[in-house]
Amino acid sequence: MRYISTRGQTAPVSFKDAVMMGLATDGGLLLPETIPDVRNRLAEWRSLAYPALAHEVFSLFIDDIPSRDLMQLVNSAYSSFRHDEVAPVVPLGRTNILELFHGPTLAFKDIALQFLGPVFEYILSERNEKLTVLGATSGDTGSAAIQGLRGRQNIEIFIMHPHQRVSPLQELQMTSVLDENVHNLAIRGTFDDGQSIMKSLFRDLDFKRDYQLGAINSVNWARVLAQVVYYFYGCYRVLEREGGESVTVSVPTGNFGDIFAGYIARRMGAPISSLIVATNENDILSRFFTTGTYSRGTVAPTLSPSMDIQVASNFERYLFYHCGSDATKVCALMDEFANSASLSVPFGPDGVDSGFQAAAINTEQTLATIAACYQNHGYVLDPHTAVGVAAAQQLAGSGPSLCLATAHPAKFPDAIARANPDAPATHPILDQLKGAKTRCRVIDAKEATVRETIIQTLAG
Repeated sequence: MRYISTRGQTAPVSFKDAVMMGLATDGGLLLPETIPDVRNRLAEWRSLAYPALAHEVFSLFIDDIPSRDLMQLVNSAYSSFRHDEVAPVVPLGRTNILELFHGPTLAFKDIALQFLGPVFEYILSERNEKLTVLGATSGDTGSAAIQGLRGRQNIEIFIMHPHQRVSPLQELQMTSVLDENVHNLAIRGTFDDGQSIMKSLFRDLDFKRDYQLGAINSVNWARVLAQVVYYFYGCYRVLEREGGESVTVSVPTGNFGDIFAGYIARRMGAPISSLIVATNENDILSRFFTTGTYSRGTVAPTLSPSMDIQVASNFERYLFYHCGSDATKVCALMDEFANSASLSVPFGPDGVDSGFQAAAINTEQTLATIAACYQNHGYVLDPHTAVGVAAAQQLAGSGPSLCLATAHPAKFPDAIARANPDAPATHPILDQLKGAKTRCRVIDAKEATVRETIIQTLAG
């Protein structure tokens, strides 16, 4: 399998080169040349345990790592999860919950980043190289990336988070990791500022080469690939319980990486009838799938901070497919967006894409959903998952539905307390962080400042 850029100016590369490249050298995002059709394998995959299913899916996209080594990487990735199923499904009235928070940082990002860490180390050891990982986070990606890469050989990791715009527990999960190869940068700005700085530094090819920059954000294809697996796994578990042929899947959505993995799974043949784009007040994506216009607004702080995003990195990957894999059209649309903060695509009779539905859920609805779920089912939703559940209740219809639970509620105790003071929102992993020593540098949200910080840190 070879990987190509959405901008069309990067020569096709192997999986290992795609992982190490992160953002394509032409500024685009990497995608597989073809998407495998697995409809004739769905029955045999249905009974597989999560690691075995992951190996089957990965093998279709990774042909430059021997199968035995790939299986070892998969087993290494998921051995740290606290549930035997890795991603269990919990029935909750009409909506089933796919719990993706059983990894070391209690967030769905662990499923991809516990895999990417060993992959990076495997490739670096094979090539005798070093890597400087640069990432931007709106909350959960940072701590998951740090846990996946802390202490690993030949890797330095720099994570930017928006200063005082992530939850206190999210910040503590990042800044309490004191390994020498971990560097936390709190930027005076938004997640979008950090993401823009990251992309700009990756486009500086001399800097990228000199400092061996690598990406852990969902611009890295390996992140998306790892997330494809749980769409198959979750749908299988729902259909086993409820019957039927397909499932509507609701996805709390900010940077479009998680739901794009669902889009890939659906194109492969996963039993997904439609995907629900569930946003909070930062509704650029739900507006697009309703109107066909992708228009940037101002980031609004909410109870679901990991979704407080106005420019979604992985949206460009979707545009590439929506434009018939025409890189020229993608470049024109991205230039239009860069110049006017807006772009539009043809709006067909069935909407922008009949495989998607969309809803924007506000704070009041989020709190009401958390409260009702605890009252009716004794189950506590984190505010991101509550956005997905509320959207599913609006749009899923009468067939089987599944909502991705992206974080443990204990990461957002203030939101849970606002919804229902009696609902429990604790976890031993987080309780252990209280009073922990932290290390972080607060800097301006400027490319030059981040660049110089990296240079000085690596110079020792």
